[in-house]
Amino acid sequence: MGAFSEQTPINVITGFLGSGKTTLLKGLLAAPDLSDTAVLINEFGAVGLDHELVQSVAENTLLLDNGCLCCAIRGDLQGALRDLLSQRQSGQVPYFRRVVIETSGLADPAPIAYTLLAEPVLQHHFRLGGIIATVDAVNGGGQLQRFPESVKQVAVADRLIVTKIDLADPVQIATLHTSLRRLNKSASIVEVADGDSQPPTLLTDDMYDVAGREREISQWLAAEVGEDALIHDHADHIHSFALTFHSPLDWTAFGIWMTMLLHSHGDNVLRIKGLLNVAGVPTPVLINGVQHIVHPPSHLPAWPSEARHSRIIFIVRDMDQVTIEASLTAFNKLANPGAAPGQAA
Repeated sequence: MGAFSEQTPINVITGFLGSGKTTLLKGLLAAPDLSDTAVLINEFGAVGLDHELVQSVAENTLLLDNGCLCCAIRGDLQGALRDLLSQRQSGQVPYFRRVVIETSGLADPAPIAYTLLAEPVLQHHFRLGGIIATVDAVNGGGQLQRFPESVKQVAVADRLIVTKIDLADPVQIATLHTSLRRLNKSASIVEVADGDSQPPTLLTDDMYDVAGREREISQWLAAEVGEDALIHDHADHIHSFALTFHSPLDWTAFGIWMTMLLHSHGDNVLRIKGLLNVAGVPTPVLINGVQHIVHPPSHLPAWPSEARHSRIIFIVRDMDQVTIEASLTAFNKLANPGAAPGQAA
């Protein structure tokens, strides 16, 4: 696997039908900082970029007027990324530093993350940067109640973009915020009105990007504060919570526990993010997983604050917070009998 700094980050933009994915993408691609981006789209998706296409540079690959590449996915994602990589290496397309994948409105983004993290060739050259989900301020609440695809998109996201707020009333927006936070305790929530431009940091900040890592981590560490996420009303029983452990975690015990958890319940563990205080390690260890697959751990050069406790965020389906906390506490106590129990946040 290549070093994180050498891998090309892949960002996923997902969201339910009509939630504003393409509008967001077009606005982001207008930023000079993102001019060397390759965009992968579904061939039959409503992309809305046709008026910007100026030149055909390869089969299924178009060059946008801002320098970005726009590529149709005719086969599987793995094949499309391999082809794009080959074209870059051979000079058939302009060099790109970032890839953005826009999913269809009914897509589950988890298999995309699985492909990136599990396929040997891809994981050598690419890394998962982050997942952005757009949510319609007017219709999003109802979609979360009726469509499991919408719930899954929100649950696995790193950032939630609430669109069309100029068309929604304050009560609608506040209610939607509550639903989003119950589903996803760690994602930052950004409100967007029609015509608003968004900063390139929506794509460039992730936990493996040196320039944006501190901003990204500060966002999901803020999940310690807030309402109890155990009360939820979604049909598929997805909810989010954060656990805090004040004593250092034994790395071996944690690894065994995580392996067993994902082996038995990986389909229901939608996301795990954590900043860990590992016994014997002076700086924090970052973990980030999507269902069965976990990113290789990353080490921060220093703690982001004076707090030195482990903080782990879970987004799960049909799983009990108390059971998860108790099992991890028990594993850690076997390796460290004096360890303090976890604490829900």
